[in-house]
Amino acid sequence: MIRPILTEIGIFLIPFAVYALYLVASRSQLFDQSSWPGHVLAKLALGALLLTILSLVLLADFSGAPPVSTYVPAHIENGRLVPGQSQ
Repeated sequence: MIRPILTEIGIFLIPFAVYALYLVASRSQLFDQSSWPGHVLAKLALGALLLTILSLVLLADFSGAPPVSTYVPAHIENGRLVPGQSQ
């Protein structure tokens, strides 16, 4: 469960990392407060939210089993655990 959460947090942080790389490349002061004005942070946060929502929608649409499949849960056959699978 922690991996999907960390993935979404990482996706959220991408716009901020790209802006930080831009500041480094343009030789601006990375840790100076004037390099991170409120309107830029708001735009970055909005972009990060849109990117995160897009990734969640794409993950829900394109992962998992097809909608018409049948799930067979994990079970024991001949003393061995058979993992669950979609058919």
